[in-house]
Amino acid sequence: MTTKKTAINHILYVLKTVNLKSLGPKRQGKVRDIYILKDKRIIVTTDRQSAFDKVLGYIPFKGQVLTQISAFWFDKTKDIIQNHIIAVPDPNVMVVKNCEIIPIEMVVRGYITGVTDTSIWGSYEKGERIIYGLKFPDGLKKNQKLPKPVITPTTKAEKGHDERLTEDEILKRKIVSKAMWRQMKEVSLALFARGQRICQRAGIILVDTKYEFGIYKGKLMLIDEIHTPDSSRYWTLKTYKDRFKKGLEPQSHDKEPLRMWFKQKGYTGEGKAPTMPADFVATISLLYQSIYEKITKKKFIADTATNIEKRIQKNIQAYTL
Repeated sequence: MTTKKTAINHILYVLKTVNLKSLGPKRQGKVRDIYILKDKRIIVTTDRQSAFDKVLGYIPFKGQVLTQISAFWFDKTKDIIQNHIIAVPDPNVMVVKNCEIIPIEMVVRGYITGVTDTSIWGSYEKGERIIYGLKFPDGLKKNQKLPKPVITPTTKAEKGHDERLTEDEILKRKIVSKAMWRQMKEVSLALFARGQRICQRAGIILVDTKYEFGIYKGKLMLIDEIHTPDSSRYWTLKTYKDRFKKGLEPQSHDKEPLRMWFKQKGYTGEGKAPTMPADFVATISLLYQSIYEKITKKKFIADTATNIEKRIQKNIQAYTL
């Protein structure tokens, strides 16, 4: 893991975007730059930091963490479902199968928490008890463990806001078939259970996460990312119960502290976002690196190349012929 000083020094060298013109047109999501080459996709995970469905700045080494932790989890779950990974030729790049994307984000929640519009706690706190078509009992407290994990699907929006979905809406709109939906639910819960077990051994609680799926040669396939600190919420296992009893927020190892920082500044996605100070950016960078190390049991070694685009171009050459 790098030091805070190193993270601050590399703020000028973050990967904001890439322009690999030889690969054709670029598709740009909130965090990833994507190039499609017939049966393959080149996914470049940048250091763009998103929250509240907006890009709010850049976090050094974040793209490297997301790429490498996804590669770890894809390997640990490949017996549950096939995934799209072909190779990871660069710290920021995955070469993957070009799947037909299913426009549903499968959000699995083991606890009632969150600060965004799509979180279940936000609705529950306002008095709602039927959320995402699911019935929740009275008397739940923020950050409480649910009796069993629940699936709260949303639309998949590359730009703009993700919107809530219910099972009835998904089937009524025929986004996927009933059989495919059943498989997506079963796989999502199995992936979440595997993730929770591995995280528990690392002293971490996998609180909630999202999965995305695609179709490749007629088969369901896990795509995008898996169990990253962008797509998941992680808490410290050792201190969770005591902090919950005292009404304190759990210790986080994800981007929740970043969301909370913006919310405390009065920003939740509308208007001009406040600028993150360098010291705070470095703190979030180290947070991302630390969760990688805790879960994988490997030291995070950042590639500190100043010309990242040139490095990427060289490393992916074999996969773009």
